[in-house]
Amino acid sequence: MPFTETTVTRERREFVEAAMVAAVAGVSLRELCQRFRISEVTGRKWRRRFLEEGVAGLEDRSRRPHHQPARVAAEVEAQICDAARAHEAWGAAKLRRWLLDRGYVMPATSTVHQVLRRHDVPRIAGAAPAARLRFELPVPNALWQMDFKGHIPLTKGGRCHPLTVLDDHSRFNLVLASCGDERRQTVEAQLTLAFQRYGLPDRMLMDNGAPWGYTADRGYTRLGAWLMRLGVEVTHGRPYHPQTQGKEERFHRTLKLEVLARRPWPDLVTVQHAFDAWRDLYNFERPHAALGLATPSTRYVPSAISFPGALPAIAYGPDDLVRIVADHGQVRFRGREYLVSRAFRGQPVGLRMAGDGVWDVYYCHQRVARIDLSCGPNEGNDVSER
Repeated sequence: MPFTETTVTRERREFVEAAMVAAVAGVSLRELCQRFRISEVTGRKWRRRFLEEGVAGLEDRSRRPHHQPARVAAEVEAQICDAARAHEAWGAAKLRRWLLDRGYVMPATSTVHQVLRRHDVPRIAGAAPAARLRFELPVPNALWQMDFKGHIPLTKGGRCHPLTVLDDHSRFNLVLASCGDERRQTVEAQLTLAFQRYGLPDRMLMDNGAPWGYTADRGYTRLGAWLMRLGVEVTHGRPYHPQTQGKEERFHRTLKLEVLARRPWPDLVTVQHAFDAWRDLYNFERPHAALGLATPSTRYVPSAISFPGALPAIAYGPDDLVRIVADHGQVRFRGREYLVSRAFRGQPVGLRMAGDGVWDVYYCHQRVARIDLSCGPNEGNDVSER
């Protein structure tokens, strides 16, 4: 058993004082060490220190090594701390990868973490992500996810409604716009700019809120009809199931942590300036954990499908039966009226036989409803997006 911790210096002194006269009293140093319950090596050490330094030699000394060849250089520690102060919401892994990408020689991630702790660099901690099964499309532009981030108040009056669009495969942010409302015209204008730069995706995924919301009784919206006319497949997440758009939800959390929560915002212009700067950082510099700490720009390429100068003409196959959608969203077929969607009013839809007495209703390339002639016009006929 070692010396009692609360009286360690006193016991050490008592031991060395006894060791000085032990030989005279006929007690060997080994026996004396046994009585104090310490090893003979420890006893000799404290006796030597007492002879060399007096009582001060009995105090505890730092166990820190005199030479640390593996210690991180002060210059490297300064680089780590500077990067951490510039990106307070990034963890050690992101900071290390960001510095490596800029040509700096960095230690292991665990060492970067220790440097941050040793220098007590302020960090902004985000909530730990919940473990979940992720899906990912194999190529860019196979799917874009779109949503509004919850609005934020502006100190000069009004609200900002951040509109975001994310490529599913690469997580590349295609749209980050500070909008003054959530109207269809606003979204169309922002999507038009994105389509002109990046081309058209194969499919877009949205939730069930305005202005793209889908419900069984109302059908599609005019925004969805516009996208279908462009050749983009429109899909919606399950109601009350935000996990369907998990990448958008995660992007919104990062946007709030690294931008929106940092200060009050006076107007839409100021917010957009901040969005533009952060969007470049997010797409081209910020390592993304889901991409193996690569940046989204390394996995994204623009679509080969260009945005047309005018909406393409609507055409159907020779076997399709074409009907014009009435003002109330219905089509007349076999002497009955069937609800499709008011979003297509005044537009032609194609009825395509899917089975005995069952017809699928298409708007451009997408099936938007199904008619079952064995049921009444208001029974058994769905407005579907599958």
